[in-house]
Amino acid sequence: MKRHYALQSLSREHHPALVLALTCRRAATSGDEEKIRETCDRVIRDFDANLAPHFRQEETALLPLLQRAGQAALVRRTLEEHASLRALVESLRRHDLAKLEAFGQALSDHVRFEEQGLFPTAEQVVPHNLLEAALRSAAESRIPATEE
Repeated sequence: MKRHYALQSLSREHHPALVLALTCRRAATSGDEEKIRETCDRVIRDFDANLAPHFRQEETALLPLLQRAGQAALVRRTLEEHASLRALVESLRRHDLAKLEAFGQALSDHVRFEEQGLFPTAEQVVPHNLLEAALRSAAESRIPATEE
């Protein structure tokens, strides 16, 4: 599906997230403890470098526009899923390796929700000039996760 160009950058970031999700699920079911630990470490690095900034950009630029457009349920679901993914990563930081498969499944489900629900709705209900301006501004001010 062709995305409005204002959302293309966020949408492109979903492919590596889906690859990471698949890697998590495969490692978790492999029975290989070293592979599981390495994958947990990768999740933490990727989350800090890529997913956390992606979430912040959505939360500061896209979700307020959707809220103003009357899409409170979509906004709430997005925020709940972001919180859940953050909590799963915190579990992995505390070496709760049993959460790896749950993280992978939750990430995959979340990406699909955004691609099939959140982004198409944004393209339909948010004026494109507002979408472009908000996402351009958020992308320009994107702060690395370690500076939170």
